[in-house]
Amino acid sequence: MRKPIDPESGGAGEPGAPRDHTPLSTVVRVRSLLPSLPPAERRVAQRVIDDPEGVANSTITELAQNCGTSETTVIRFCRAIGFHGYPELRLTLATEAGRAQSATGGRVIGSDISPDDSLEQIVEKVTFADARAVEETAAQLDIKMLEQVVDAVVAAERVDVYGVGASAFVAADFQQKLHRIGQVCSAWSDAHIMLTSAAVLRPGDVALGISHTGSTMETIDALEVAKGNGVTTVALTNFPRSPIAEVADLILTTAARETTFRSGATASRLAQLTVVDCLFVGVAQRTYGPTRKALEATFEAVRGRTVRPDRRRR
Repeated sequence: MRKPIDPESGGAGEPGAPRDHTPLSTVVRVRSLLPSLPPAERRVAQRVIDDPEGVANSTITELAQNCGTSETTVIRFCRAIGFHGYPELRLTLATEAGRAQSATGGRVIGSDISPDDSLEQIVEKVTFADARAVEETAAQLDIKMLEQVVDAVVAAERVDVYGVGASAFVAADFQQKLHRIGQVCSAWSDAHIMLTSAAVLRPGDVALGISHTGSTMETIDALEVAKGNGVTTVALTNFPRSPIAEVADLILTTAARETTFRSGATASRLAQLTVVDCLFVGVAQRTYGPTRKALEATFEAVRGRTVRPDRRRR
C-alpha cells in the first residue's frame, strides 16, 4: 500500500522528506510522486502540476471531468499525497499560489519556453527555473538522510559515483571535490566500467548513483552490483519512488522538472549540484583538520599555473 505524505513535513520516513519546519510545496511533492501514481490519479496530478491555481478554483466535479476520471479518484489522489480531502487540497493550492505571486511581485513567470519568446524572456524563464530548482531542492532536502550519507562517506575507504548523460558531469564534479581533500573517489559514466568497479567494492565502501529520473538502467545496475557486495548504496534522484530507490540504502532527492528545449536539464543539474555541494561541505566539515591541510596543499600545487598580473599578451 502506498504511504500517504504529510503535507506539512513531506512525510516522516518518506525518502526525500524535508525538514520539519519547512512546508513542502504541494506542486513539488506531487511532481516527485507523479511516476509512481496509478494512471487515473496521474492525470489529476498532472493537472495540479500544470495549473495549480486553476485546480484551486475548480470544484471536485469540474476537476474530475477535466481529467477524464471520477470524483472518487480525485479523493483517492488527495489522500495519497497526504490531504484529508479535496477542500484541503484546494485551500492549500490557493494559499501557495498567493505566496508565489507575492514572491514574484505579481508577475507570472512560466518556465516553458515558446517559439515566440524574446531572448530577454528566455533569460528570465531559464534563470527563474534554475533558481526555483535550487530553492525547492533545499526546502525538501532530508537533513537526517543527508547526515547519514555524510557519515557513510566519511567512514568509507572508497567512494564510487555513477552517472550518465548530464548526471555524469555532476558525478565528475563530486569526484573532483572529494579527491581534492584526499578522499579516494572515482566517477564512472561507462556502463561496463561502472559494473566492473562496483564488482570489486567491499563492505564499508559507498556507491552513489545519480539519476534525475531514477530510471537509468546503467546506474541502477551498477548500484545493484555494489549493494550485492554489502556496499552502502546512495541514490540522488528527483523521484523518491523511482526504480533506483529499490537498490539504494539511502536516498537524496532534488526538486526540478524538465521543460521545453530541455531547459529543465540545466535546472536538474543545478539541483543535483546543490545536493552534492551540501554533501561535500558536510564531509569537509566533519574532517576539518585533514581537509584544510589538503586544500592548502592542492591550492599551493596549482598556484603557479595562473597568469601573472604583469604578464601581457603579445
